[in-house]
Amino acid sequence: MNTREMASGLLQEAGYRLEGLRRSQEKGQWSYTVRLAQECVELALKATLRFYGIEPPKWHDVGTLLMENQDRFPLNLRERLAEIKDISARLRKEREASMYGDEVMGLPPSRLYNEAEAKQAAQWAEFIYGLAAQTIAGQETGKAS
Repeated sequence: MNTREMASGLLQEAGYRLEGLRRSQEKGQWSYTVRLAQECVELALKATLRFYGIEPPKWHDVGTLLMENQDRFPLNLRERLAEIKDISARLRKEREASMYGDEVMGLPPSRLYNEAEAKQAAQWAEFIYGLAAQTIAGQETGKAS
């Protein structure tokens, strides 16, 4: 399997998370929405890294790695890297709590998030996924700048 096939596979996985995120939002499962948003963003960004021949790390927040390699990306992506890095870092902070809750406070995940927080996480996931898909598809067809 080549780098572009791996990138496409990761992007497809991110798309599955996005579908699940939408369903969880409809059901009012706010913590699960946040968790799936984080996974979607992580997979979409790792797909982007792979597409450009950069081996993604085994950790969850790849924003810094994107910034370090910004000269390898098209302009449409470079212009948004600071925002992308911020989103990746913010969602990374919610990864464990959105799945396991807060043991110190004694709260399950379902009590940690509200609709507004889930909506914001979903918007971030939609944005990152769309940007990754556009960038990868554009480069494959020669359309991205």
